[in-house]
Amino acid sequence: MAERYARVIVDVANAEVDRVFDYIVPEGMDLEPGAHVMVPFGPRTLDGFVIELCAHTQVDADRLKPVLRRVEPFAALRTDQLALATWMRETYQCTLAEAFRLMLPAQVRRDRVAPKTQLFVSRAREGYPPKCTARQRELLDALAEPQPLSAVRADVARRLEGKGYVSIAPRETRRAPYAQTQPRRARVALNPMQEEAFAEIDAALAGGGGRFLLYGVTGSGKTEVYMRAVARALELGRGAIVLVPEIALTPQMVSWFRARFENAAVIHSRLSAGERYDEWRRIATGEARVVVGARSAVFSPVANLGLIVVDEEHEHTYRSERRPCYDARRVAQSRMDALGGVLVLGSATPEVSTFMRAQPGVRPENRLTLLELSRRANGAPLPEVRIVDMRRELAQGNTSIFSGALVNALRDCLAAGRQAILFINRRGHSTFVSCRACGYVEKCEACDLAMTYHRNGDALVCHYCGRTRKPPKTCPQCGSRFIKFFGAGTQKVEEEVRAFFPQARVLRADWDTTRAKDAHERIFEAFAAGKADVLIGTQMIAKGLDFPRVTLVGAVAADTSLNAPDYRAGERTFQLITQVAGRAGRAGEKGLVILQTYEPDSPVIQLAARQDFRAFYERERVYRRRALYPPYSVILRIVAAASEAEAALQAAERARARMEAFIEREGYREDLIHMHAKEAPVARLDGLFRCHVFIKLYARGHTEAIWAEAERLAREGAPGVRMEAELNPTNMM
Repeated sequence: MAERYARVIVDVANAEVDRVFDYIVPEGMDLEPGAHVMVPFGPRTLDGFVIELCAHTQVDADRLKPVLRRVEPFAALRTDQLALATWMRETYQCTLAEAFRLMLPAQVRRDRVAPKTQLFVSRAREGYPPKCTARQRELLDALAEPQPLSAVRADVARRLEGKGYVSIAPRETRRAPYAQTQPRRARVALNPMQEEAFAEIDAALAGGGGRFLLYGVTGSGKTEVYMRAVARALELGRGAIVLVPEIALTPQMVSWFRARFENAAVIHSRLSAGERYDEWRRIATGEARVVVGARSAVFSPVANLGLIVVDEEHEHTYRSERRPCYDARRVAQSRMDALGGVLVLGSATPEVSTFMRAQPGVRPENRLTLLELSRRANGAPLPEVRIVDMRRELAQGNTSIFSGALVNALRDCLAAGRQAILFINRRGHSTFVSCRACGYVEKCEACDLAMTYHRNGDALVCHYCGRTRKPPKTCPQCGSRFIKFFGAGTQKVEEEVRAFFPQARVLRADWDTTRAKDAHERIFEAFAAGKADVLIGTQMIAKGLDFPRVTLVGAVAADTSLNAPDYRAGERTFQLITQVAGRAGRAGEKGLVILQTYEPDSPVIQLAARQDFRAFYERERVYRRRALYPPYSVILRIVAAASEAEAALQAAERARARMEAFIEREGYREDLIHMHAKEAPVARLDGLFRCHVFIKLYARGHTEAIWAEAERLAREGAPGVRMEAELNPTNMM
């Protein structure tokens, strides 16, 4: 009997309708699992996704409605994506509709974007018309291939159309992001270490899959190994996804991959609606078999997917902070395990939890195979690193944000015609405004955070909610005129460079200068082309980028994140310093790194200066084991936010009591290390008061059940309170 019924998930992110609904398949409509359809749902017409086709239904046929139409002529979701959505529902406690929304651009749903069309002129018949003019003959001779109407004389084309010699009709054209990107990375021979690493990945691609951690020092040639692996996957008839942690890295990575793989697609949130839609269609139809992109690209509908590479795997940007709060690395592993594919996580500074998975004794379900590149690909030495004690600079009367060593190194670098990178992980001019008389700090009225002074616009800006106001002339608390700007950000660094070196050409890359579309690309292309001498920026310039003429890197405040109230503060500081140091001396010339710090004796600073990841890892592993921090434990949070402080606290207390009752009832008491409900570390954000339930668990088998209950309580919420559950959150604010 013909499959007359379609089982459909409707696009409603509500747990009450998180189930299949049966619809009649109209006569003559071809559907398959994964088809995107429009269906009637109550009084509304909604998007739906076909999960299954069947010949029978348990529902009274008289109550069923027909599918209205299918949206695309191809399956919008591949079979493995349907399975992935089910895994996400179980893992991240989301609905299937929420999982499917991650897999399709928002523009695909509800027909928000249509294919782009353009009028083309093409020959309709051979020969020339009687009394053919020179311009008509010239146009007809040029139409060996159809031409856009905008590229020819439209009046001439219209006359020829009237005579039946050409036709003018719309054709679909693709919006192509990074179409002008110039490839700059030539194929190079692999060195023995790269060959060995690639050989293991190659064997796994041909032999049923595997998981790898490619750990290599900065400049060791990890990207070349990635590209060889992608090429091999294509030879085997399989597709590949390459993830990068920052949109800022996408243009350079795209240029490298497009130099090798002409049809590589790109996916990230800064694309226009039309560009994202067209790139998704190229992937879904199989035209593009290689995808490069940020976190969301992990869901791309690549045909016969066989390889996922996660570059700079240690970056927290791979974790989504919006529901569903997925980790792209974990999603990538799930896809590759299900498809018998290969997962490659790459980094010069792997996350401690990741590196631990590549050590002996790890359970098979968590195990990674370690591949190591211990030297730079071109044989160049790692850069020399000098630690500068800023306390001593201050004692010697230097009140500048630049040490004497950094000023001298910059002078030498510019005189030699080389380039420099200056890194500071704060944007703006001054990090806070304070009164020297009473200690008052100017804070955002809606957030429990100090406001940052931006000289451009002469304004105080809250970097969380975006509120702005003019800086005060006198202290609002005591009336003193001794109110001053403290600290430094990227704008202040730029100002100081221009003061010391007026002739230097300077570019700045931070959130303020890269908000416009393609701004990252323009800044980095200009720097790579030698149109600037100094690049100043935040962490977006600290990793993954390759500028051959850079011989000097200055970390203006290397210890900025060292004392943050987070158990990962040391890890993040080590990663940032090591990564930014790795931008120097990549093309063979000797590199120099200046680390300015007020804590020169910190073991983290010392180990980062030596780029000794293994020693840092061993120290960090011991610390976390003693203190019972992840991966030796699991941290859950339920954050309650409300317009009234008391409402937030009461919601958190109720959630804590219910979690405690659940843990007691289910017999999970031995899993619990600690639980409390109180004000969050940042008590107010964007006008809402915040309290949290903090839960610390042993890393045991009941974690997922406890997490599922926390997520359920957060979804249930409370009147007037916004609640979110977080698993090993990326920040504890």
